[in-house]
Amino acid sequence: MKARVSWNEKMSFTGIAESDFEVPLDTYPAFGGENEGFRPMELMAVSLAGCTAMDVLSIMKKKRQNLTSFEVKVDAERAEEHPKVFTEAKIEYLVTGHGIDEKALIRAIELSATRYCPAQGMLAKVMAINLSYQIYEEQENGNKKLVVEGTWSEDQ
Repeated sequence: MKARVSWNEKMSFTGIAESDFEVPLDTYPAFGGENEGFRPMELMAVSLAGCTAMDVLSIMKKKRQNLTSFEVKVDAERAEEHPKVFTEAKIEYLVTGHGIDEKALIRAIELSATRYCPAQGMLAKVMAINLSYQIYEEQENGNKKLVVEGTWSEDQ
């Protein structure tokens, strides 16, 4: 895979990869930026969330689960000293739908973590990644009700 960044001005860059999509990169004004783009480490967290989200959603669809909303949140802790690497991450899967099968979701999370998501596979080699989930039942009035929540780890 090839990627590049091109300098625009100040601390602003445009990132481009093989897909030819562009993503703005920048930093805070205190560091010479204009605050008009992603920070590189933010992109790593978004990449982790997006990678596992695509896996889990694809698997859930194959399992014919009736999802109406799906979100993956990543909370990545960083070291206080430079190079301020990620030291651990929490990934939370928020699944809303009708009659979602908890076992199907757990299996989808497991497959993403252990087989399909290269971002998670790579980062798990250098830091702890804790996985949790919440399943909500969509209500007729548009609200949602928490049905179950739990965690997944390779020890299960």
